[in-house]
Amino acid sequence: MTDDSAQDRTEPTEPRAVNTAHAWERAYWARRFMVPVEQVEAAVAEVGDEPARVAAHLGRDWPGHEPAT
Repeated sequence: MTDDSAQDRTEPTEPRAVNTAHAWERAYWARRFMVPVEQVEAAVAEVGDEPARVAAHLGRDWPGHEPAT
């Protein structure tokens, strides 16, 4: 017996912006990029809120969690 409903499930999408408006969002991004909150805030102020640009500025790979090489 196969589970046809599994075909309907989609992978979660990556966020389109690094939002730092609320403490929980800052904490999420700090964990996501594995850096202090202050670094996330500074990166967003410098390069904007596009996750790939913020990740690159922080030396992180996007969408992965590993350091960029």
